[in-house]
Amino acid sequence: MKVTKLALLLGLTAAVPTLSHAGTLEDVIKEDVLKCGVSTGIPGFSAADSNGEWKGLDVDFCKSVASAVLGDASKVKYFPLTAKERFTALQSGEVDVLARATTWTATRDASLGLNFAGVNYYDGQGFLVSKSLGVSSAKELDGATFCIQAGTTTELNLTDYFKANGMEYKAVTYDTSGQTIDGFKKGRCDAVTSDRSQLAGLRIKLDDPTSAILLPETISKEPLGPVVRQGDDAWFNVIRWTMFATIEAEELGVSSTNVDEMLKSSANPGIKRLLGATGKTGEDLGLKNDWAYQIVKQVGNYEESYDLNVGKDSPIQIERSLNKLWNDGGIMYPMPIR
Repeated sequence: MKVTKLALLLGLTAAVPTLSHAGTLEDVIKEDVLKCGVSTGIPGFSAADSNGEWKGLDVDFCKSVASAVLGDASKVKYFPLTAKERFTALQSGEVDVLARATTWTATRDASLGLNFAGVNYYDGQGFLVSKSLGVSSAKELDGATFCIQAGTTTELNLTDYFKANGMEYKAVTYDTSGQTIDGFKKGRCDAVTSDRSQLAGLRIKLDDPTSAILLPETISKEPLGPVVRQGDDAWFNVIRWTMFATIEAEELGVSSTNVDEMLKSSANPGIKRLLGATGKTGEDLGLKNDWAYQIVKQVGNYEESYDLNVGKDSPIQIERSLNKLWNDGGIMYPMPIR
C-alpha cells in the first residue's frame, strides 16, 4: 500500500501529543513527588542548613514546580549533585529537573540532549582574593594559583581571560564548591574564581569574611537557569512557565502576602489570568488552573525569593543589578501569561 507524504505528516502530527503527554509530567503526578537536582552546597542557591532543610533561590524554584504540579511545595526530593554529575543524572532520569546554578551555553544546549528552560539568574565570573594579597585588579594576578571547581564553565573562561591578557596561572581543581573554598582557606591557592554570586556565598563561609574581597572584573556571561531533557515538550513548558510565573507575579505586584486578596478583588485582567480566575493557561499546561496561585501562595514571587536567599534579607546581600525587572533597570522579562 502506497503511503503519501500527507498521510505520513498527519500520522506524525497525531502522534506528537501522545508522545509529549506520556512523559515527565505524568510521572511526577503519578509518583506525587518532584525529583530536583541541586548543588552539593552553594549558599543562597541550594544548600542544606543544620537541620537538613534545603534552602536557596534554586530550591525555591524546585518548590515552585512542586506547587504548580502537585499543589504542595514540600513534595520535593532533593538530589545533591556535583558539577560533573549533574548532566548525567538528568540524562539518565535520576532527576526530573536540574536547578543547580547551571550556565546556558551552546555546547550544553546542542550536544547533551538537554534543554534550558530560561534564565532565573544573570551572573558572570569573578575573582575572590585575600586582602593580604594586596591586589585590586584581576590583571595583577599573573602567575597566581586558582582554586577551581571541576566540570564548570569556569576553567575555559579563566584560560581565555589569561590568554587574552598575556598572563599565566596555575589551577588546583576540586569536585565541590565547598572543597574549593576550603582549599582557599588552607592557603592552597591565591584566589578562587567562579560565578560572582557563588563567590559572595562562599565568602561567608570564611572564618573572617572581611579578610577576602571580590575584585571588580566580571570576565564572562553566566546565564543560569533550570534544565530538562529534550523530547518532552509538555514538561519543558511546565518548567519554563513556572519560572515566568514568579517573575510575572512580581511585575504585577502579586506576592505571598496579598495573593488571596488579589484573587478575590483585583480587577486587573493580567492578575486574574495569572491566578486562574479567568483563562485556561493551567489546562493548556496540563495543570490545574490555580497552578500559578499555588506558586505565589506557597513560595512567593521572584522578588521575595531573591531578597530572602541572596538579596537584602540574606547574609549574602547581592544587589539585584541585571536581575531587576525589565521596567526597573534590569533584564528580567517574563513572557506574557495570556
